[in-house]
Amino acid sequence: MKQSSLLNWIAAALYLVAMIGVPAGTFAIAVAGDTPVVMAQDDAADDSGPKKESILMWTYHSLGPLYSFVFLGISFALVALGFKYILALRVSSNVPEDLKNQFEELVTNRQFSEAYELVKEDDTYLGRVLAAGMAKVASGMDKSVAAMQETSDDISMSYEQGLSYVGLIAGTSTSVGLLGTVNGMIMSFQVIATATAAPKPNELAGGISTAMFTTMVGLIVSIPAVCLYQVLRNKLTRTVFEVGSISEDLIGKLLAAASKK
Repeated sequence: MKQSSLLNWIAAALYLVAMIGVPAGTFAIAVAGDTPVVMAQDDAADDSGPKKESILMWTYHSLGPLYSFVFLGISFALVALGFKYILALRVSSNVPEDLKNQFEELVTNRQFSEAYELVKEDDTYLGRVLAAGMAKVASGMDKSVAAMQETSDDISMSYEQGLSYVGLIAGTSTSVGLLGTVNGMIMSFQVIATATAAPKPNELAGGISTAMFTTMVGLIVSIPAVCLYQVLRNKLTRTVFEVGSISEDLIGKLLAAASKK
């Protein structure tokens, strides 16, 4: 399992590079030369023509270093958590078919000690639940099911705690976007309040751009985060149901086999 966890994190890191680096590089190449944004100049500027800036650089300048790094950090965390729990909540990782078949075969052959050692050494969701159930199987089906339910609750709780960070990212990105909106509008109002004459549009553009871009990027991050959170919650609910159903069925077969003479 340690090796599996290490591989999960390596895969998450590679996925981060692919998800963030490749689209950003492609977008920069696509817009740098063909989609310029014309920025107005002050009257005191020279006559060399209007400045041209790519949309990517305009976005960065509008967000500023602080919001850029905050949103980048939130995006990294979202992709890493999402990839981790997509891998962790796979059916094959929690309900391995080979474990189920081996356990059922051992129980059918009345090799109960071997069956217990099998699940005790297995660190998957199903293995841990079955091990808890077998530890109480001598006390009857009800005690065994209660022990399995308690173990299942502990495991699902640990998953839910991790998934809560995905929901936190969704709320945080929206809040950061709203903060940027307020910050940008304050910047524009400050220009109006301190101006001795009617401010020029380009003097207000900086604050308005900050307000709009932070709102947009906040929503771009939060919308996938909300969707990912709901998808992972559904996968967790399905996994908990499958583990509970399969473990009770296997423990029932074990008790049935043990009652035979």
